[in-house]
Amino acid sequence: MSRAVEQFLPFALPDIGEEEIAEVVASLRSGWVTTGPKARQFEDDFANWLEGGVEAISVNSATAGLHLALEALDVGPGDEVITTTHTFTATAEVVRYLGADPVFVDISADTLCIDPEAVERAITPRTKVIIPVHFAGRSAEMSEILDIARRHGLKVVEDAAHALPTTSNGRLVGTLDSDVTVFSFYANKTITTGEGGMLVTRNPAIAKRARTMRLHGINRDAFDRFTATVPSWYYEIIAPGFKYNLTDIAASIGIHQLRKARAFQTRRQHIAEQYNEALSGLPLILPPLPREGDLHSWHLYVVQLGAGGGRARDAFIERMFERGIGMSVHYVPLHLQPYWRDRYDLKPDMFPVSQRVFDRTATLPLYTRMTDGEVERVVRAVKESLG
Repeated sequence: MSRAVEQFLPFALPDIGEEEIAEVVASLRSGWVTTGPKARQFEDDFANWLEGGVEAISVNSATAGLHLALEALDVGPGDEVITTTHTFTATAEVVRYLGADPVFVDISADTLCIDPEAVERAITPRTKVIIPVHFAGRSAEMSEILDIARRHGLKVVEDAAHALPTTSNGRLVGTLDSDVTVFSFYANKTITTGEGGMLVTRNPAIAKRARTMRLHGINRDAFDRFTATVPSWYYEIIAPGFKYNLTDIAASIGIHQLRKARAFQTRRQHIAEQYNEALSGLPLILPPLPREGDLHSWHLYVVQLGAGGGRARDAFIERMFERGIGMSVHYVPLHLQPYWRDRYDLKPDMFPVSQRVFDRTATLPLYTRMTDGEVERVVRAVKESLG
């Protein structure tokens, strides 16, 4: 008798509970659906959750947060911002928004994060900011990067889209000595608001500028103006700002997702450990582990095929889909993307580690709603697909 056809297992699914749904309904019934009391509560909760003496500014995407961070640091034409080629385009495109130039460097094979030695080699008199990316939920080598920044008088903006909750040398990402950290709450992230993000900083001037610029450069909080019990209609535009505010509807989801962040990480780590045990001994390179004592958010579980390059990887993914398993690739490096490749004359041999990793890389499903049985199903499909 043939085995029953199994339902397709998606690459990622959000984990939304009744608490989030009830909070959204309460916001809808309250009459306040744009940026208001729920967004403010989410910001306060987030800052308190980090316990690092930081301010948290909610935004409608991590891309918006990165843009606001660089704008607040006065990045502009003629400046250079060093980042990794092995990331999503948002990390670099915000640099171009401001007329500055991203300078791409390779990753370390040991971490799949930006290579600190490559960062130092790339510094020029035009360099203003370094943007490390905490790839897949493992921390970049922040001690080394922050030391480089201090010695060269540079600013550091962490792209922490994958990194809640992640630690670096025992400290939560978001509480390190960088200038700004930006988190993502996109649908497949470790916590979600559907679309959204959070800019975190200890610098009051950066926080003030980000709050102003996220809503058209208005010098007053719209929530305060519209809830005042005395005439408070007057405001001033002090800069040509953006439309980057997070709605109360989205923040309502985030309030409860944040309360589950530790439990979500525990579940993700459990799934990753199951993968690590079951896939060891196969012709795969498993994901880099965190430093001893540090926490990995396990946003992604990225494996590399041991041999065969891109064709073998592509065939492997096709076989996984044939078995009903959703897959992805993280990432097609920026040096291969037409805009970045052509504008900066980038070649694969300039980024040998990123290129080699990309040629072999496939990302397995990993999300909190997965059952142990579904994890076993993925493992079985991997073994079958590898032959």
